[in-house]
Amino acid sequence: MSAPAADRPFAPAAERNAEPILAVLRDAFAERRKVLEVGSGTGQHAVRFAAAMPWLSWQCSDVAAHLPGIRAWLADAALPNTPDPIALDVTDPWPEGPFDAVFSANTLHIMSWPEVERFFAALGRVLAPDATLAVYGPFRRDGAHTAPSNAAFEESLRAQDPARGIRDMADIDRLAAAVGLQRADTIAMPANNFTLVWRTR
Repeated sequence: MSAPAADRPFAPAAERNAEPILAVLRDAFAERRKVLEVGSGTGQHAVRFAAAMPWLSWQCSDVAAHLPGIRAWLADAALPNTPDPIALDVTDPWPEGPFDAVFSANTLHIMSWPEVERFFAALGRVLAPDATLAVYGPFRRDGAHTAPSNAAFEESLRAQDPARGIRDMADIDRLAAAVGLQRADTIAMPANNFTLVWRTR
């Protein structure tokens, strides 16, 4: 990945976790062709993943305020498989599909629960009949945190906004099942995170 530059936002966490996530996505998206990334953030993941998986068209999206930074990363990388990023708030209308893959990193714990519900409801409208969803981030398992550091992280999240919180895998599975997705893989990641992978049933 390119070194940070003055005209490009830089997230150290995105730099650290890109390679472990890519190792999962190479397999999960091996037979996919058109990916929608929800919450592209700085754009660092997009250029790393699109360069490593050239068979994918990688569509970035985020709230409008983040698009200039994403465009700066995409312009610097000049990849042929990264179209212009699009503005997307999960509570607003989503882009026209179909997408046969969706990826999102470190977003579900930032959204309120109603926004998480809208995220999954919208997936049901934009996913292709044969599709894969991959989500990276911290999760609870069977109602409990998987590490003390995640419990502390959730406290800090709720201090910023009481609507935020680390979501339980079972609760997410129920939302996924309602739009025809079934969890296919649960991969433990560094720093007490997971990548969860669902496929259409």
